[in-house]
Amino acid sequence: MDRGTVGSAQSGRLLVEVRTEGLSAVVTPAGELDHHTADLLREPLDACLEKGYARLVVDCSRLEFCDSTGLNVLLGARLKAEAAGGAVHLAAMQPVVARVFEITGAEAVFTVHDSLAAALAV
Repeated sequence: MDRGTVGSAQSGRLLVEVRTEGLSAVVTPAGELDHHTADLLREPLDACLEKGYARLVVDCSRLEFCDSTGLNVLLGARLKAEAAGGAVHLAAMQPVVARVFEITGAEAVFTVHDSLAAALAV
């Protein structure tokens, strides 16, 4: 598997790491995803799509909080990925983040995996 590091972005409350795993870009946000930090996730997701990675795996294992703005970033990435023939897969969501997806019904439009390994195995 290709494990080349593509890059990272950081603010006081959110760190986003990006790497590749085969044909997938793995994006790992750590911290709080909200109105103030949403661009730190949006920009790397857009960059991955621009580089031709239509299959995005978002490793949510270190995501501690996600509000509606963060949810909209992920929904936007999903639409762009699908337009490019790909998809956004969400992996290892913490209960507090999974609850946001459950309440809003967004879980129905994403492929959600229990672990990163499961998301990459698809």
